[in-house]
Parts: sequence; C-alpha cells; structure tokens
Amino acid sequence: MDFKEIQELIKLVNKSGLTEFKMKKDDFEIVVRTKYFGKGGSDLEGSTIQTVATPFPVQTQNQPGAQQTPSNQSVDLKPTEPSVKEESKLLIIKSPIVGTFYRSTSPDKPPYKKVGDPVEEGDVVCIVEAMKLFNEIESEVSGTIVKVLVEDASPVEYDQPLFLVDPKG
Repeated sequence: MDFKEIQELIKLVNKSGLTEFKMKKDDFEIVVRTKYFGKGGSDLEGSTIQTVATPFPVQTQNQPGAQQTPSNQSVDLKPTEPSVKEESKLLIIKSPIVGTFYRSTSPDKPPYKKVGDPVEEGDVVCIVEAMKLFNEIESEVSGTIVKVLVEDASPVEYDQPLFLVDPKG
C-alpha cells in the first residue's frame, strides 16, 4: 500500500463513521482510529485521525495536505435501546465483520428479514460488504425479528448489534 492509498483509506474511514479500522496483509499492518475510538461518541464532526502502519511508520494527525470532510449529517451510532427489562429477554444478531450493511441483495429486492419475520439459526438475515466482497450474515439465534438496528447501506463495525430477536416469538 503506497502513501496515496493510505491517505484515501484515512478519508474513507473519516467519512464512514467508523471509530477504528484495522487491516493486515502479509507483513503490512495499518490501524486507523478516530478521536472517538474507545469513547462511544456519536458526534463525528471534525474527527481527528491517527494512523499507525508497519513496516514504514506513518503518523497522521490533522495533516495539512489531507482533506478531512466533516460529516454534515447527524449520525447516531448507538441505536435506540429497549428498556433493561425488555433487553434481558431479547437476543442480538451482531456483525461479525466491518463493512457496509445491506438488508437485501439489491435495492429492488425485498429484505432478507424484516420486523415480525421468524428467523431460525442459520438463516441469512443480511449482507455486509467488506472490501468488495458481499458476505451473507447468518443468524446464530432463533425467534422473531423485533427490531432492525441499522439503516440499509450504513457502515457497521465488528460486533455491532444489527437485529434484536425475541426468542419466544
């Protein structure tokens, strides 16, 4: 990965709303973190990027030549959570990878699962695109979908909740 590609990656991470991005290939490793990494913040405007890469170190923090595009829209990374009483009864389907969440195979197709649909262990519930690969995400739980926590075509992080499932449903 050359310096220009690293700069483009930093711009994409800044625009996506991710708090951290890690990539490793052979002896090259890069970690890009915004200032909201580890803070759970949802206001992404004006984020600062810190980058560490090997084998050649690159540290970028408000680099003068780098364009940083602050988000003009409000992004809520923490979806509305049900009450503690409700949450203890519900199961969560989480994203196993970082990427872009899609509810269906294409915009003109119906979603894999919507609120009220039954889901069985092993059912495909959505797609997460990562590095131009479309990964079908299978449910690890059975029940009824009670809430979709992510908007279609939104970036998702590793282990981010995607669906709430009522196991009794």
